[in-house]
Amino acid sequence: CCTVFYLGGAPGGDMQWCFSQVKGAIDDDVAEADIISTVEFNHTGELLATGDKGGRVVIFQQEIENKSLPQFRSEYNVYSTFQSHEPEFDYLKSLEIEEKINKIRWLPQKNAAQFLLSTNDKTIKLWKISERDKRPDGYNLKEDDGRYKDPNSITSLRVPVLIPMDLMVEASPRRVFANAHTYHINSVSVNSDHETYLSADDLRVNLWHLEITDRSFNIVDIKPTNMEELTEVITAAEFHPHQCNTFVYSSSKGIIRLCDMRESALCDRHTKLFEEPEDPSNRSFFSEIISSISDVKFSHSGRYMMTRDYLSVKIWDLNMENRPVETYQVHEYLRSKLCSLYENDCIFDKFECCWNGNDSVVMTGSYNNFFRMFDRSQRRDVMLEASRENSKPMQVLKPRKVCAGGKRKKDEISVDSLDFNKKILHTAWHPQDNIIAVATTNNLYIFQDKVN
Repeated sequence: CCTVFYLGGAPGGDMQWCFSQVKGAIDDDVAEADIISTVEFNHTGELLATGDKGGRVVIFQQEIENKSLPQFRSEYNVYSTFQSHEPEFDYLKSLEIEEKINKIRWLPQKNAAQFLLSTNDKTIKLWKISERDKRPDGYNLKEDDGRYKDPNSITSLRVPVLIPMDLMVEASPRRVFANAHTYHINSVSVNSDHETYLSADDLRVNLWHLEITDRSFNIVDIKPTNMEELTEVITAAEFHPHQCNTFVYSSSKGIIRLCDMRESALCDRHTKLFEEPEDPSNRSFFSEIISSISDVKFSHSGRYMMTRDYLSVKIWDLNMENRPVETYQVHEYLRSKLCSLYENDCIFDKFECCWNGNDSVVMTGSYNNFFRMFDRSQRRDVMLEASRENSKPMQVLKPRKVCAGGKRKKDEISVDSLDFNKKILHTAWHPQDNIIAVATTNNLYIFQDKVN
């Protein structure tokens, strides 16, 4: 008999998380190109996109709910796969530009087609994903195989017609936004005006129009005149979900700056600065490294923003700059292991975070393929595991606990036995349902709440 942890349920009820699906190869030998590097639901949650280190984008589509099996409502199947980026070489700098997809961002749907932005380190592309289930037939000048007829052989004119065919999903690049970033792109964010978007690298943030590829406007530039004076870099940036003039960017110093584009064309002077004073008792050699922010996300309401640093998740109220309103420890048990995490470079891992649809629960990843959810209203949290051992259909996930020291209880895992090569950096939450996507190294796990 297992103890079930409940989290984030509807008023008067509780929720259990269950396994739904896993995508990707089972082999222990993981090809570098297959490592998932980004996960993103579209605005309705019907489509789920992943990008990998091989430059590919795979889109899954949610199947229509099966009336006889309502518990399998979140079945996602492959909808389209395409090669978004290829490896390139910068001859001026003698640098290889890898094809790895850093970010995918969906545009709100305006017609039958879907559009998304994908980026590697240097180039952003706008892709159109469209369906075709009919083809033209009965050309006057062409044979069925495409060869042109002899005009002298045509004795009558006919009107071409559209005939049904097997559904075909096409991905075509509509725009390529290149040559605007000297450093590696870490963020792309679509504006609420649906016409512009921003892209950020280590030292600059650029503003683009979706229709214009040959120029962008530099709106933040923190590059010092002398690079030896460089003290911080930009780690993430995002537009406000409702105010098209407002965006934030975070830094390696643990600072978040909110900028208003109405004030000036160049937003080097921020409107607000969010920073928590450091606790002197926690000061160590690693303090600067672990305070670097790896992700920043506005809540759907636009009232709050969430930041993720190495050990914690913080929720900030946009009206209060001096400290976060909520702080959640993700894996505080690793504080004693920072020295070995520094030696194996894990301390530089960039964990992302996400909100659920109504901003009541936040989620982020950890090591050993663990991921953690924090219920903001009930102040409860749970740590769950994405593994093939728990991959029977509708199997309820058991909460996991880590023992930091002292005597280990039966169900606990010792902090010394955690596998730091297994890590969940990328997670996504369906915008309307309790369905989550969690990327382990080369597998995509989909979990959902249990339907009774």
